[in-house]
Amino acid sequence: MPEALWISFAFVLGLMVKTVGLPPLVGYLAAGFLLSGLGSVTDLTIESTHALEEFAHIGVLLLLFTVGLKLKLRSIFSPEVIGGSLLHFAITCTVFTPGLYLLMDLSWSTALLLAIALSFSSTVLAAKVLESKRELRAFHGRVAIGILIMQDLIALAVMSFAAGQTPSQWALIVFGLPLLRPVLFRLLDASGHDELLVLLGLLLALVLGGYGFDMVGLSSELGALVFGAMLAKHPRSQELSKSLWSVKEMFLVGFFLQIGIGGLPDADSLMFAVIAGLVLPLKGILFFFLLLAFRLRARSAFLSSLALTNYSEFGLIVASVALPEWLVPLAISVSISFAISAPLNRFAHPIFERYGNRLTPFEGKQHHPDEQPISLGTTRVLIMGMGRTGTAAYDWIARHETELMGLDSDPAKAQKHQKRGRNVVFADAEDASFWSGLHMPSVHSVILALGDIEAKLVAARMLRKLGFRGYIVAHTMYDDEAKAIREAGANDAYLTMSETGVALGSHIITRQEQKES
Repeated sequence: MPEALWISFAFVLGLMVKTVGLPPLVGYLAAGFLLSGLGSVTDLTIESTHALEEFAHIGVLLLLFTVGLKLKLRSIFSPEVIGGSLLHFAITCTVFTPGLYLLMDLSWSTALLLAIALSFSSTVLAAKVLESKRELRAFHGRVAIGILIMQDLIALAVMSFAAGQTPSQWALIVFGLPLLRPVLFRLLDASGHDELLVLLGLLLALVLGGYGFDMVGLSSELGALVFGAMLAKHPRSQELSKSLWSVKEMFLVGFFLQIGIGGLPDADSLMFAVIAGLVLPLKGILFFFLLLAFRLRARSAFLSSLALTNYSEFGLIVASVALPEWLVPLAISVSISFAISAPLNRFAHPIFERYGNRLTPFEGKQHHPDEQPISLGTTRVLIMGMGRTGTAAYDWIARHETELMGLDSDPAKAQKHQKRGRNVVFADAEDASFWSGLHMPSVHSVILALGDIEAKLVAARMLRKLGFRGYIVAHTMYDDEAKAIREAGANDAYLTMSETGVALGSHIITRQEQKES
């Protein structure tokens, strides 16, 4: 049974790369190519089956649906997203097309289509990396996802033009989808917290979004994204996203395996992939300077650009329609870019912390409105990260301390807290430039309630580097992370689950003591 072999290889290679600090998806890619190589030297038949293709497609649809659940559509309609994506696309095609024409001895039309395919960045990889670090709603994450959506729309237009197909007249129904939002909200409310919630997510992502859009001649990927975005404002949208997490991760393994199983490359394909890998940094550099031109700070431009420095699975889809003979070389190029991009994004914050002083001078004098630095004034207690843990800490401390401030990298979340009377402002606590320009004379305690371990480590190091001698406390789920946080400069790091158990136990003891007294 080929599926058993796929699962075994995926697990073994995923575990191996995880032990060296790389994301498991790099191992899944390697497993696909090893399986393909195994098929070429043995009698085993290793090929992508219809089941694997469906498996992979479901994973992509679920990923895009969960991205949509965290997406604020208004973030797409901004100068840095529209301008950055269109300018990058135009410049890339202008430079790559003649280069491919001259170096590869291709026709102009083939060179142009290859340039277009290489201009796109991977929605799957970028979304997965940003989601794993809980940065989809951070400013740089919203910019990256917005650019990726613009690229996907361009890819859809190119595919329709290359295939000579146009959407069905029924596609106009899509413009009426916002009218369904109240119905979808009620369905989400009625689904509870268990298996019905998961089934609702599958129904919207795969059936209404995926199959429904495909039936009217539109991209199923776009459909999944749209239906997720329609639920983004619902209070339980994040609960729905979490309920689909394991299902999505399982199906995405098929997507990465499918890329490798597609076949081993010949010498020409490898040469093309190597050249594509060598010019990959130019793609990120171009994004970096374009985003700086739209007034982003160096750090946000760097993190967004790094998330976009890869080649796209959408390029493979475009190639399957317009250039099927180039599918394997492009698949190798995409795989190489994944292997390069994934570990770099894993260590994106420490990289910028080390080299940020060389990149910051490229910033303009005016900054984006979402990146204006703030003054802490008379704040005495600072909470970084206003999720559930940060909010609970804020509400408890507010009973005893009035000079209290919370920071969050999601502007929408900050506004939500402000409406509820909390002193919370937008600021990215992981931004080295934020700390270097910050004056906080009255702060004596800092709570690190950020979601990502790297973010906590960077914030603790920056505080101590700037001479802050006050109390720093953080929470985490694991002992090794708690040790790392203390070594970075925090006074204490508490294990969340252990503290929860202690709190529950203390309620029992307190109640018993009250009864006895």
